[in-house]
Amino acid sequence: TTTTPASGSGPRVSTLDRETADRLAATEYTRFATLLAELTGEQWRAPTVCAGWDVRAVAAHCLGMAEMAATRRELVRQNIKAELRRRRRGEEPIDALTGLQVDEHADMTGREIAAAFATVGPRAARARARTSGLVRRMRLPGESFPGDVPWTMGYLRETILTRDPWMHRIDIADAVGVPMELTAEHDGVLVDDVVREWAARHGRACTLMLAGPAGGRWSFGDGGPELVHDALDFCRRLSGRAPADGLLATQVPF
Repeated sequence: TTTTPASGSGPRVSTLDRETADRLAATEYTRFATLLAELTGEQWRAPTVCAGWDVRAVAAHCLGMAEMAATRRELVRQNIKAELRRRRRGEEPIDALTGLQVDEHADMTGREIAAAFATVGPRAARARARTSGLVRRMRLPGESFPGDVPWTMGYLRETILTRDPWMHRIDIADAVGVPMELTAEHDGVLVDDVVREWAARHGRACTLMLAGPAGGRWSFGDGGPELVHDALDFCRRLSGRAPADGLLATQVPF
């Protein structure tokens, strides 16, 4: 139980302590790699909720993001190429980046993507953990999320780069019809961070009850509606993957 935190005017920083953020990143890369390693040939071609992407494309994007997080050279290279693509095609910055990542791995089979992710994931986790305090405090240029305050590099590296493969792990598990590995110690911490950011963004009193291993109960302020959902469905709605109204229409970046 907590009071509703103020969203503030930014810049947006990670609310996770560094030890927790590093642990979540390493675990999520491992779980994502494990899921990819278990996929069969037909499953790689299953359509996902991400428009125009099958499972292989989602995995290719996640591989590209992990490669970008693993080295500074790759971070710079991808951003330069994505900016050129954005100007040429008139795409949104995030669409240009993710599209580039999918296209650059278009010739790889699902099995090759899975093997590459298993190798680069631990490297990405170590590189993110080594990010200096100075870099973490830097503001990212432009608008990272529609209508949001500026993001810091720390928010991107400690929060978003873990939420992204976590949400795509949900996408893949949904697409191929397999259960998703969930624990309170990992997924529950990620969901708790999402819930608290969501509450700060809408700033309204409410009580939230989320079912499942990643769920829990939260109370923000006095009074307000009581919302009951499955934890993963709650995150699907906040990410824009499922219909949402009322307080759930307040989106949170993944």
